[in-house]
Amino acid sequence: MMHFDFQVGDLDSAVAEAVALGATIAEFPPRENVRVLIDPAGHPFCLCRDDEWIR
Repeated sequence: MMHFDFQVGDLDSAVAEAVALGATIAEFPPRENVRVLIDPAGHPFCLCRDDEWIR
């Protein structure tokens, strides 16, 4: 299984769009600028605010 990190400009909007498409939000975010979500098939992925990309 691969894990994807997606850089987004507006974290709240990106999370809302992913949830509208069937993703669920993981219980605890690892950082303030990152949200972990689970796709409908059960695969995790991260949305990361692009102004504070994980280094």
